[in-house]
Amino acid sequence: MNRLYYGDNLVMLQRIPDESVDLVYLDPPFNSNQNYNVLFKERDGVKAAAQMLAFDDTWTWDEAAARSYDGVLSRGGRIADAMVAFRAYLGTSDMLAYLAMMAPRLIELRRVMKPVASLYLHCDPTASHYLKLLLDSIFGPENFRNEIIWKRTSAHSSARRYGPVHDVLLFYGKSSATKWIGGFQAYSDEYIRARFRRDDSGRYFKDADLTGSGVRNGETGQAWRGFDPTAKGRHWAYRPEELEHMDAQGCVYWPRSKDGWPRLKQYLDEMQGVPLQDVWTDIPPLNSQAAERLGYPTQKPEALLRRIIEASTDKGDVVLDPFCGCGTTIDAAEKLEREWIGIDITYLAIRTIKKRLLDNHGPDVKYVEEGEPTTMQEADALAAVDPLDFQGWVMSRLRGTRVEARAGADRGIDDRIYFRERSDRAPKQIIVSIKGGHTAVSHVRDLRGVVDREGAAIGVLVTLQEPTRAMRMEAADGGYYESPWGRYPRLQLLTVAELLEGKSIQYPQPRGSNAIRVPGKARKAKSSEEQLEAPLFTASAGGATGRVEDGRVKRRKRA
Repeated sequence: MNRLYYGDNLVMLQRIPDESVDLVYLDPPFNSNQNYNVLFKERDGVKAAAQMLAFDDTWTWDEAAARSYDGVLSRGGRIADAMVAFRAYLGTSDMLAYLAMMAPRLIELRRVMKPVASLYLHCDPTASHYLKLLLDSIFGPENFRNEIIWKRTSAHSSARRYGPVHDVLLFYGKSSATKWIGGFQAYSDEYIRARFRRDDSGRYFKDADLTGSGVRNGETGQAWRGFDPTAKGRHWAYRPEELEHMDAQGCVYWPRSKDGWPRLKQYLDEMQGVPLQDVWTDIPPLNSQAAERLGYPTQKPEALLRRIIEASTDKGDVVLDPFCGCGTTIDAAEKLEREWIGIDITYLAIRTIKKRLLDNHGPDVKYVEEGEPTTMQEADALAAVDPLDFQGWVMSRLRGTRVEARAGADRGIDDRIYFRERSDRAPKQIIVSIKGGHTAVSHVRDLRGVVDREGAAIGVLVTLQEPTRAMRMEAADGGYYESPWGRYPRLQLLTVAELLEGKSIQYPQPRGSNAIRVPGKARKAKSSEEQLEAPLFTASAGGATGRVEDGRVKRRKRA
């Protein structure tokens, strides 16, 4: 069964059984000037039950890195020797922190790999040489397969050095039994122009030798059509009757020169291409207009993951990406009929992947989801460690689809949700304010002022804490929004505990659903009746499901 894990991959990997994965692809983040390993804790310092981590993507030498380093040393063996050598050379640098945090994850990845499994570690030249030594110490240098060079960008100038245009993929096997299917790369236009010509029907072909080296005494050593291969110290690659059949099918090329020997016609449209080598220049990066781009600056093209998956797995095999980001590996594996496991440490990535799977594969795609906050303890931990992530998580629970929180509320507004009671009326708006810390009656008064200022129909205050009696009285004093579909409290208080129970905002639901949209998106004109029957956004007991089209916000850097 496909699985999607939200949390620290070191913790989540421990849930995966030994020798259960056929392929690992990982593109671990490095050096984006933020912290990575901030453990979720309760307010008293106790670890949250889910052991989740707040994700950012720089590794710095701190207490967590030192503990990880010591933990690797306690294992002994080649990995401990490698880490001691790294420390002697690198000191307590950010690079050592990176290696110390990667080491236990790579050890866990090797554990979950089957004997036939492969691992592809995607990195850049900044760390590739250190990572190769680390992988050698864990997998054994005898299981190193390739250093693959992927040209990730076009040529550009760079101050005082050659332009850096490539990434590195370190390819390792679990054992000598590692599965290898390989693949082919399309011929370049230059090669086609140089080697291929058109026949009378317009098809492109090139000619190849019909003989092999060495003399044979059987049928393949006999003369055919007056051409004796033995005289050249060679033999025919096919028996005489096969050559006759091939000639009748137009598969033999006869040179015009008198001295020219017959050769094999190889048609371009029947050829697979060039066997894959360790330099890949035919997969371009995603440009700003690419249809598959989701806004992650380090997002990799799907074609790259398709090549890796097809080269090292069969249908039904299990693919694991422990830093799955926006889900390119997951999406490619699903399209190629592989099972998959994805892990990421931000709920934003998990929401992106879920939305991507829904958009590309429909609602029938099957997977188990683990790790997203499902308890008050975990929600409280998220609010304490990353308030912006908490805010976005609440917005996503309300909307039922991925939403990123803005870095700073817009004059008391954390979110706007629009609904329309009838197709011939202007949309109404709901103002949402989200508080992860201490709340008081003043927050309800502030919300009331924003609702009045914006001319909104409803205002909602979402809180971690249970509202006080004074807050409830202030909300009740806000009155009701009158709708043809009923009366709804104009100021509503909603707790995270209630969200987790499936409760949501109270607002008009014509014909069992809410016709909701955000102005500014052009849509194909429909009749009034069709518009009322086909809402753009639907609310349900477990939270809304559908599409949100409001403002885009800056995304976190993530592969």
